[in-house]
Amino acid sequence: MLAVGLAYGMCSVGAQAADYQDVQDAVEQQRAPLLETLETLVNVDSGTDYREGLNDVEAMLTQHLEALGAQVETHPAKTYGGNTIVGRLQGDGSRKIMLMIHYDTVFDEGAATERAFRIEDGRAYGPGVGDAKGGAAVILHSLEALKSLGFDDYGQVTVVFNPDEEKGSPGSHDLIHELSADQDAVLVFEPTFADPGVDAVTVVTKGINYAFLEVKGRASHAGGAPEEGRNAIMELSHQLLQLNELDDADKETTLNWTIVEGGVKRNVIPEHARAEGDMRYFDSSEYQRVLEEAQAITKNQLIDDTEVEFHLEKGRPPLPDNPQSQQLAEQAQKIYQELGQTLQAVEIGGGTDAAYAYHADSDKPAVLESLGLVGGGYHSDQEFVLVDSVVPRLYLTTRMIMQLSEDQPQE
Repeated sequence: MLAVGLAYGMCSVGAQAADYQDVQDAVEQQRAPLLETLETLVNVDSGTDYREGLNDVEAMLTQHLEALGAQVETHPAKTYGGNTIVGRLQGDGSRKIMLMIHYDTVFDEGAATERAFRIEDGRAYGPGVGDAKGGAAVILHSLEALKSLGFDDYGQVTVVFNPDEEKGSPGSHDLIHELSADQDAVLVFEPTFADPGVDAVTVVTKGINYAFLEVKGRASHAGGAPEEGRNAIMELSHQLLQLNELDDADKETTLNWTIVEGGVKRNVIPEHARAEGDMRYFDSSEYQRVLEEAQAITKNQLIDDTEVEFHLEKGRPPLPDNPQSQQLAEQAQKIYQELGQTLQAVEIGGGTDAAYAYHADSDKPAVLESLGLVGGGYHSDQEFVLVDSVVPRLYLTTRMIMQLSEDQPQE
């Protein structure tokens, strides 16, 4: 994990904190309600393709947005089901700010019953507590804090909750890209992705591609006539070993083979075998390099009369290093200084929907990732968030919206 921003010092912290005591008081009042909202959300299963649970969470989020005064519409995410929720709050200013996060999780139906929300030793646990229901709760209760302060100096705040991020957002990424195009800033509320428990925002993410390797051989009796067969598993194994050299350490490109399938019965020479892999990259040109090198490598076959095919599918693009994200990170670090706390800015190996909100051909919107809660253990039964991160994260988002609402952002 590479830290790419310096945490600001704590000079004049007392004076700065006093300037925004009303904001601090407002977010302190939201601490307990946020934890209640988080418990309610976590205790409903919402795996990406579990439509009943997604519908239940959608109803909860919609109700909360409408209670805040938002105009809400929904857009079907057709690949896996569920709806992308879009809520809009109109203000008296001119600047447009988008807040977004997903409400699906990686967990199967029943996980919420088996591992219901709990708080233990300063940590809140439960399926999706950090990734990313904590982010949804931060959005809702930051807006609650702004409402209690009577703040509406923004032009429009657009809230986007999508139901399919954990599968690559196939049914929502076009909408995200479209909605973000005219925004001044987009804040994304995945949890922190630095080391577990480390307070950070994210300025650079890797892209994701999906690798597929297919081998077609010929079946035969494994005992009576093995020589008549062409063993697809053996050829697949040969190819996987050859393709293990596609990484590029200098560019931080990785390709990891994560799924292997082949064979049907112990006494049959397998005629088919396949593998799937996960490619991560910062440099967009790596797609073509990996594709061309892999296709050349796979021409070297171990077993005659087998057919080998390699192909790549493009997934989520990277959020590249860019000055707009860096500027937002510096702004966030200064806000944390008001609390006497430090904040890292990092680049990560994971991919997020922040990349779909980024427009390479424009300096707008500025995009900042990982404004959700501080935590770790994501996608596991030990997923957690730090309860003590609730108030600082609410403060950060509330103050970010206030600053971004200014016609001339602070230097």
